[in-house]
Amino acid sequence: MNIKIRDIIKICKGKLLWGNEETVCENFSKDTRTIQQNDVYVGIKGENFDGNMLFEDAFKKGAKVCILQDVTPSEDIKNKYKETSCILVENTIKALQEMASYKRDLYNIPVIAITGSVGKTSTKDIVASVVSTEFNVLKTQGNLNNHIGLPLTILGLKEHNALVVEMGMNNLGEISLLSKIAKPNIAIITNVGTSHIGNLGSRENILKAKLEILDGLKQDGVLIINNDNDLLHDWASNEKNINLYTYGIHNLSNTMAENIVLKEDSSEFMVNINEKEKIIVPVGGEHFVYNALCAVMVGKILKISAKNIKYGIQKFELTKNRMELINLKNNVLLINDCYNANYDSMKAGIEYLSKASANRKIAVLGDMLELGEFSYELHKKVGEEILENKIDILVTVGEMGKVISDTVIQKNKNVFHCNTNKQAVEVILKIIQQDDVIFVKASNGMKFKEIVEGICKLYE
Repeated sequence: MNIKIRDIIKICKGKLLWGNEETVCENFSKDTRTIQQNDVYVGIKGENFDGNMLFEDAFKKGAKVCILQDVTPSEDIKNKYKETSCILVENTIKALQEMASYKRDLYNIPVIAITGSVGKTSTKDIVASVVSTEFNVLKTQGNLNNHIGLPLTILGLKEHNALVVEMGMNNLGEISLLSKIAKPNIAIITNVGTSHIGNLGSRENILKAKLEILDGLKQDGVLIINNDNDLLHDWASNEKNINLYTYGIHNLSNTMAENIVLKEDSSEFMVNINEKEKIIVPVGGEHFVYNALCAVMVGKILKISAKNIKYGIQKFELTKNRMELINLKNNVLLINDCYNANYDSMKAGIEYLSKASANRKIAVLGDMLELGEFSYELHKKVGEEILENKIDILVTVGEMGKVISDTVIQKNKNVFHCNTNKQAVEVILKIIQQDDVIFVKASNGMKFKEIVEGICKLYE
């Protein structure tokens, strides 16, 4: 199942500058800061730096192979590291993708690929948790879901017999590329919302981009969709040429949740697997009921036992900074959801906050990025959600955060707009009271992790 240097030379039309063609290439890295002994280093040319120029750092730290473009190490380097190998290719990113596609073909295993405007990572986590009850699963770490992260994940395949990958995108064509590399047996679209609408121009174009996941789907593969999402539901109603499975709460679906009980830190519902089963989700919010339903659907397709489907959902853990519940002194609950944000996930988070039992409900919100001409309209709608859900106090940061606060302040005086994250922490620390619940969310570029860390450090 391993790739050797001779395979890389053939697949990528590379040139061996020095080394042994029979060397096995097992662990791949693009970061000299974290490279391990005997790793294969792939030099990536970025916007701000060229990783190809760091090949000697990689060799010094124990890399046994370097794959490079546009650079030829000197004879002195070759002699200094003569026990290693060095390969020259035309384009290292393309080579990474070609190697990943080749490695994927070596494995006859279920590959589950997940995309969607909201909930990709949490759905990936809960699906992987269910599948791991009966398979040895490799899954995307964090959100390494792009044209570099996904190939690196696939190249990590070893003794695994299942793969769960997340696919992100900013523009048309990107999911198609990833799908053709991963060649999934099971493709999942969680929803079609407004994320990246600034690049794509409409939700209809976002739907088109998400459906590119079908481009690499195996001939006998299946597509799973959230049937309560309006665009996916309408598309599925007219689609006859795909092996389609659906999950939902409202629209009639293959897998449906009944008797839903939403709690602050968990949810419960009944679902038909072989017979009616009670599912316990260890995270609150209706959106996690949808994630769990998706995992149930995957489990049923893979013929995982009902017992293990239930156990996999109950034991799943979220990737950090996503609906992370942090208990502070005086029974204050901090909900850290600061990894990323778009309108759909903001709305879901605000609705979750509104249902919390608390002295006061405090929302700390910042800019949602990459919305283009739709930015003002969608931030205004977030403000309207704050009012509709009767959130007690709003703290905002950022240029578009001010649009949220300006919308709310017309009808609610408990609004604080801050110029910096540090100022937001100072405001929050002044207003916190016993039994408050504080919800923190913004796009990753707003660095709201600083706010979470500031509150945790100073409110001891």
